Amino acid sequence: MEEIKQKNNPLHGISLQQIMEYLVQTKGWEYLGEEVNINCFQKDPSISSSLKFLRKTPWARAKVESLFIYVKRKEAQKERDNLPPNS
Repeated sequence: MEEIKQKNNPLHGISLQQIMEYLVQTKGWEYLGEEVNINCFQKDPSISSSLKFLRKTPWARAKVESLFIYVKRKEAQKERDNLPPNS
């Protein structure tokens, strides 16, 4: 039953650390600081300090997870748009 509940969850199987590492590698700290206005992204940012804060702050974690989903969907859309048409 649990598997069915997770079927449409885009975050299933992805840890918060994986999300942060992906966003930092693909978008950078400056982008994160602009999109999610929290000090741990703007002043002396690090993955470890960000994880500590995000694990204690549900609203910030929700924003980061939403941003991750948005970025992944935009990338998927861009990839679909670049596919050659089927002939």
